[in-house]
Amino acid sequence: MTGPTRAVLDVFLAASDADHYGLAIGTATRLPSGTIHPILARLEGLGWLSSTWEVVDPADAGRPRRRLYRLTGAGLVEGRAVAAAADVRRARLARDPGPSVVQP
Repeated sequence: MTGPTRAVLDVFLAASDADHYGLAIGTATRLPSGTIHPILARLEGLGWLSSTWEVVDPADAGRPRRRLYRLTGAGLVEGRAVAAAADVRRARLARDPGPSVVQP
């Protein structure tokens, strides 16, 4: 899993019962829209996210409707598993970064 994908997934895992939209995810992750939306599409294709269009009148809201994404049950389970495995790898590397290079 790439760093940007993990960052997007972390937004969903932090508030797993909430709807999220692209701009807010971009603000939280500091990733551009061109990075976020392909990740959202990929996670939705995996069944980890579901999406719907916001029910709002754009004229009343003064902005276009938002596409809202929500973590699915499978996404919650799989996302937590992936995040936990990455955390274990990171902790293992912190304990044993591997052989060091010694200069003669």
